[in-house]
Amino acid sequence: MFYYMDSTWLLILPGLLLSMLASTWVRGTYEKYAKVRASRGITAADMAREMLRYGGAADVQVERVPGQLTDNYDPRSRVLRLSDGVYDSTSIAALGIAAHETGHALQHQHAYAPLALRSFLVPAVQVTSQAAMPLFIAGLIFSWPPLLTVGIVCFAVAVFFSLVTLPVEFNASARALAALEGGGYLTREENGLAAKVLRAASMTYVASALMALGQLVRLLLLSEGRRNRR
Repeated sequence: MFYYMDSTWLLILPGLLLSMLASTWVRGTYEKYAKVRASRGITAADMAREMLRYGGAADVQVERVPGQLTDNYDPRSRVLRLSDGVYDSTSIAALGIAAHETGHALQHQHAYAPLALRSFLVPAVQVTSQAAMPLFIAGLIFSWPPLLTVGIVCFAVAVFFSLVTLPVEFNASARALAALEGGGYLTREENGLAAKVLRAASMTYVASALMALGQLVRLLLLSEGRRNRR
């Protein structure tokens, strides 16, 4: 009954540890620079609207959403959502996060290929990510290789999605930092502090991709081991 708890768990340990560290890092960095007011004094929401207008995406709406670090851009409704702690804030952390999400809106506006690919994959990932593990475990229980293969393929789609997400997030941060300093929203020194916030946030995506890759290798090894025992 413990066939699923074995030494292959070590393959996902690095990603799991990095995920925990990244989560602590991003929250600590955000809380630190959320207390540092940017010299220009513009709110994150107003700055996002300016950036969108200058970037040719003035039709994107900027809305407030509840929660902390719940900021996101929805390409389907063309809405940029900023959390309660970011929307009205003039802090370096808030401007960095808002600029990052604005970067996603501008990626969409200018048809950035990795973002288009990620958006295309979303419906498939919503299905395969839920089906992968039940199918794989059922394949192990019933010793049925085709079911193992289907589970692995489903999980591989989710892994591919995680890898595609990396350039999307890194590019959004690069756009954000260029716009923050180039648009005069932050000084060069302040921009360096905003970069720390965005760098910490990016590590959560790196950790997620690393853990997904480790899990995929683990599934392949478990599948091969089951086939060899037949």
